[in-house]
Amino acid sequence: MQIDCGRLFLQEFIDAYMIIGFDAKRAFHNTTGLGYYSRTLIELLATHYPQHQYVLFNPKSSGRFPFRHPSVKEVRPTRFPDTLLTSLWRSSRVVREFDRYGINLYHGLSHEIPVGIDNTSVPAIVTIHDLIHERYPEQYKAIDRKIYTRKYKYACRHSARIIATSEQTKRDLVDMYGIDGQKIAVCYQSCSPEYAVQYTSERKLEIAQRYGLPPRFFLSVGTIIARKNLLNVCKALYLLRDELDIPLVVVGKGNGPYYQQVKDFILQNGLSNRVIFLSEQPAQPAGYLSTADLVGIYQQAEAMIYPSFFEGFGMPVMEALWSGLPVITSNVSCMPEVGGPAALYANPNSSEEIAVCMKRIATEPGLREQMQQKGWQHTQGFTPEKYVTSVMQVYEKI
Repeated sequence: MQIDCGRLFLQEFIDAYMIIGFDAKRAFHNTTGLGYYSRTLIELLATHYPQHQYVLFNPKSSGRFPFRHPSVKEVRPTRFPDTLLTSLWRSSRVVREFDRYGINLYHGLSHEIPVGIDNTSVPAIVTIHDLIHERYPEQYKAIDRKIYTRKYKYACRHSARIIATSEQTKRDLVDMYGIDGQKIAVCYQSCSPEYAVQYTSERKLEIAQRYGLPPRFFLSVGTIIARKNLLNVCKALYLLRDELDIPLVVVGKGNGPYYQQVKDFILQNGLSNRVIFLSEQPAQPAGYLSTADLVGIYQQAEAMIYPSFFEGFGMPVMEALWSGLPVITSNVSCMPEVGGPAALYANPNSSEEIAVCMKRIATEPGLREQMQQKGWQHTQGFTPEKYVTSVMQVYEKI
């Protein structure tokens, strides 16, 4: 029997081709972790797997984060009442668009999928980043907590597969929601390749001058909330006030009681000249740092201090390691997963332990060099290629 190889190849290509839909609200509008996750994954998929089409369902227009890959298509609501009730369109009515765009698979990038997707022929995948609202319910309004729990559980129940960003999140899904572990795939994130690009001295100097960075400084990156633990970093800085003259640069915003508590501690203990909040600098007019500027800041710090009490992944740790920056982080949650053998670990409740780590990095040049080498080696297990391949393998097994 004669086989038409060309036709067979074409059929295999057609069978392998996918049109994948995404909940892209945060990809277009969010400047924090969930937006970063969404944009990074979409960009990597479009770069490494351009044979597929990626349809981004965006409830509202935004020119802040454009996607320019030819395999990426943005879709917004075009018909009444969807143009008026955009949140409803995103949370349920978007499933009516699936046939129109030939969607083969839908990926909810941040904890939720549209209600009613189980009544379509389109299988769903959902990424669960963390269950922080279950672990720290006191940090959320009761109504918000109930909404999150309902959305998360619905997504887990009605998705064909779940992507967890760490083994910690996978364990929480099994323990708290009773999800079968076989349904969960851990896909470790990577970060933008920009973090691995070493800047010239001239470029770093330009960034330092623009933001008023001191010659030496420790770095803290993250929203100023209790879970991120900036207060204990400031307490460690106070403990070292007579031993180290190295200030702390804070990248991140805050408000509310915890932020005020941090500011009060700084004022009451004479640390105003030792803690620099970049969000208060005129060089940050957009309200957030560009990746390019953040890379330049990472590459000039003594160490990144990130003693968070709990994270779903802890992206700033990975960014710092890619940038060649030593990391001090907490010995709980997923932080040892992300930091591996490259970081120094401290009890997040102990400002004394954090201070010891800070002093070691500032006064032991050999240790700093050793940490930089181990950090680079560790990042090779979190490359963009490995990350996007792990996600595509989940898609292909549906």
